[in-house]
Amino acid sequence: MILILLSGLFLALCIFAALHDVNRLTIPNWLNITLAALFLPAALFSGLPLELLGGHLLAGGLAFVVAFGLFAFRIFGGGDAKMIPAVVLWMGPAAAMPFLYWMAIAGGACALILLIGRRSVPAEAVPGFMRAPFEPKAGVPYGVAIAAGAMLAGPHSLMLASLYEAIGVSG
Repeated sequence: MILILLSGLFLALCIFAALHDVNRLTIPNWLNITLAALFLPAALFSGLPLELLGGHLLAGGLAFVVAFGLFAFRIFGGGDAKMIPAVVLWMGPAAAMPFLYWMAIAGGACALILLIGRRSVPAEAVPGFMRAPFEPKAGVPYGVAIAAGAMLAGPHSLMLASLYEAIGVSG
């Protein structure tokens, strides 16, 4: 039961990060730290063997190295580069590839929507809470894609599987 609550909180914070990114084009450090820190109690309550938990830590560490490289080349913003490893930590090796797949699909969809939106709707016509991405030279709020990837790959994650089973979704 506690793992289900922690998993639900993790996904709720992913959604909050996406909304914050749409609103301000940033993902706060405290939010990324919280996403990663929630993994610790969840790991304690998960009952996973140590080697599987080690796989989660390795996947998160590898994601950190790759995301830092993408940040260094200005492909991702700093908040995105911190959120991706925090999410991969929860996904683990079993769900890392589905997460990356869904994140890429959602990121492409977000970019396409913004490209079309910026050409057809003036930023002033967009409601204030979501205006920032529609400004002419604004970036893509990739927190939306990261959150979408987490939610869609969640059933494949050993850490999130119990939540998805409880709500009737199977991987």
